[in-house]
Amino acid sequence: MALAACGGKGDDKLGEQAQEAAENKADKMDAVADNMSGTAEDLMQANADATRQAGDAKEDAIDRSDVNADALTPAERQKVINGN
Repeated sequence: MALAACGGKGDDKLGEQAQEAAENKADKMDAVADNMSGTAEDLMQANADATRQAGDAKEDAIDRSDVNADALTPAERQKVINGN
């Protein structure tokens, strides 16, 4: 889904929601990693860290895009938040 420059209404909140979705996913990975050991644990923790970084980058990209999030449908917002 392309994000066009439309005035930026609501983009901060949308960016925060996308970042929070990534954080929640990473938290679940951390919980799984707690039940692992060795290389598997290290890889899961690395995936969690990468997911957090991707969420931060997505939040920044949404904010920079100046998308008019208020004009998006709920389904469109979910696509932006979840990366679908």
